[in-house]
Amino acid sequence: MSDNKLRDLRRPDLPAPKITFPCDYPIKVVGDAAEDFTASVCQVVLRHDASFDATRIEVVESRNARFQSVRLTLRATGEAQLKALFAELKATGRVHMVV
Repeated sequence: MSDNKLRDLRRPDLPAPKITFPCDYPIKVVGDAAEDFTASVCQVVLRHDASFDATRIEVVESRNARFQSVRLTLRATGEAQLKALFAELKATGRVHMVV
């Protein structure tokens, strides 16, 4: 994305679901396909969850291999942790979307 912002797919007219922390929190990180994209995502996630198990990730390439999505589950301890994680992923400049 040219403005380097992550797309927010939430609907503002619906209330956010309540999450009870700590919990296992699945996310999908989408970016341009590159050999080191998955490793880059894992490095960021490990800084926010030291118990993150990188062996359980799933990497899916887009149909034309232009993009990759990295699906993973981390141990979320609170909203502040998730906001910091999303901000750091965005700051890499390689991430288009976090779902």
